[in-house]
Amino acid sequence: MTEKKGVNIVVYHAEQDDPRKCTTLKLKRFGLARVVSSIRALPHDAVILNPFSEKAFSPSDRWIIITYGLSAIDCSWVHADQAFELSTRRTSRALPYLIAANPVNYGTPTKLSTVEALAAALYIAGFPDEAQMILSKFKWGPEFLRLNQRFLDAYAQAKSSEEVVRLQHGFME
Repeated sequence: MTEKKGVNIVVYHAEQDDPRKCTTLKLKRFGLARVVSSIRALPHDAVILNPFSEKAFSPSDRWIIITYGLSAIDCSWVHADQAFELSTRRTSRALPYLIAANPVNYGTPTKLSTVEALAAALYIAGFPDEAQMILSKFKWGPEFLRLNQRFLDAYAQAKSSEEVVRLQHGFME
């Protein structure tokens, strides 16, 4: 859970990556996220960040994450399609175009670490302080905000998922 506003963050950890580099486990150590070992253990009505979702995350999802929480699935990108397929029956949202700052995928569009994904969602939903706080636990965390500041600020002003998608298309061109 984040300290300031109490957004409930729960992450399913598939144990597929190097635990020394795992952003989810570091968030857990700092008490910033609850980690579960089953997708079924994620809060049922929480927003699940899912790169394969047909609907984009937007500021209009703020009330859902305040009420039910924000969830993510931490798995290897190699197995992502299988892991995320299990979450499609829930309130899943895809993050818009953003650039990774983590050491493994630096500069790669859309290949975010779990903490980057959570921070992006928090920022877009109107929790920039919480986004900054969870990123501050990583040496490279502030770089994520620097790389994506104009994107995040624009997405955070959008009124709907459709507007986020339009903005995203403009950025990608």
